[in-house]
Amino acid sequence: MDYPAALAYLLAPTDPGKPVVARPDARQNLPRMRRLLDLLGAPDRRYPSVVVAGTKGKGSTAAILAALLRAAGLRVGLYSQPHLHDYRERIRIDGLPIAPADLVTGVARLQPAVAALADTPALGQTSTYDLGTALALDHFGAAGIDIAVLEIGLGGRYDSVNTVTPLVSVITAISLDHTAVLGDTIEQIASEKAGIIKPCVPVVAQRQRPAAAAVLAQTAAAQAAPLHWADDLVTVAPAPAQPDPLTGTQTLTIAPAPPYSALATLPLLGQFQHANVAAALGAALLLAEGGHVALSPDVISRGLAAARWPGRLEIVRRDPLTIVDGAHNADSAAQLRRALADLFPDRPLTLILGTSLDKDLPGIAAALVPAAARLVLTVSSHPRSAPLDLLHRATDPHAVPTTDTPNIPAALARAAALAPPGGLIVATGSLFIVADARAALGLAAAVAV
Repeated sequence: MDYPAALAYLLAPTDPGKPVVARPDARQNLPRMRRLLDLLGAPDRRYPSVVVAGTKGKGSTAAILAALLRAAGLRVGLYSQPHLHDYRERIRIDGLPIAPADLVTGVARLQPAVAALADTPALGQTSTYDLGTALALDHFGAAGIDIAVLEIGLGGRYDSVNTVTPLVSVITAISLDHTAVLGDTIEQIASEKAGIIKPCVPVVAQRQRPAAAAVLAQTAAAQAAPLHWADDLVTVAPAPAQPDPLTGTQTLTIAPAPPYSALATLPLLGQFQHANVAAALGAALLLAEGGHVALSPDVISRGLAAARWPGRLEIVRRDPLTIVDGAHNADSAAQLRRALADLFPDRPLTLILGTSLDKDLPGIAAALVPAAARLVLTVSSHPRSAPLDLLHRATDPHAVPTTDTPNIPAALARAAALAPPGGLIVATGSLFIVADARAALGLAAAVAV
């Protein structure tokens, strides 16, 4: 078996063109994954883990935590999704994507276990996500990592990653997204995210809206799981002197309990990253209290300086200045607008916008389009990309001069022609838009973090 065949095996169960919907057999996800992992020799029980869930910021938080743990000298596995350019980005050890040969070897180990699982049809069919999760956990076990940071893919309660019992659970900001699967209220979505809370396992959560906070608190109490609000554990604030945002960095003051206070440079823009840093550091502090990692101000500074998470307020071109961001719901779009106003207040905005069919197009448009001097609508190469007519329905009411383009390369070229000297181009609306923009600008190699 070669790499293309191994990748085809992983992707075969899923049609990428179909929208994400609730599976009627979702309750079988965890028993099915547990059985699959046991058939592989229970690799998830060979190393400790941290599980990260949330609507926004979970990828950044997981990457920041992994960088902190690496700076402390640990060998760290990071499982995240989706990838930007290469499936291998989902499975990383010490920041590097799984090698093609290792992916082939892992799939060869996986196939007999999947075949044996078929003998228990009541557990349901394995999904592409099941296969990728099992592959990641098995690869980490075979590689002898010290600890894994595992990002929940969707929701929490019935996510395959939730099969793992971690040392610490982390929950980032909760907002409306994937409503067809998780529910259409904050309380419903919070309940699904809170499904990762395990008996007696400590939880670090970002500060939430009152309705979501109440759900997390009730669930943690029912599970006898200590609940720590991240901003109670760690204060993260901008340092008085800040670098030029064109460097792609910001300087932070970190004030957890002594002796861990530090001054650190973070190569991720946006004040919204402060909450992600607090959540990651809060989890690291709990791990340190348990003797699982040795922290110091130097470790914190080096770890934050090494954190990478492409596609989030990322500068990808200098002339004309171009930024990509994966904002894909109304809340994250509003955060992006505030960040742009804070970082680049005097630059006229040319907005490249495209999104996926299952997203809140009116909410995203309302948050971003009024801030733009001109709008370039486009579609990504992904089959679930929203067509131009749907984008127009959401954006036309805002009366911003608009140009249609058939793809991201054309959108980037048109935006460059439209943007005035000293202007700013931002491509956003989905990670598929981000991936296509990075690829069009020659940044499509498998991303290390």
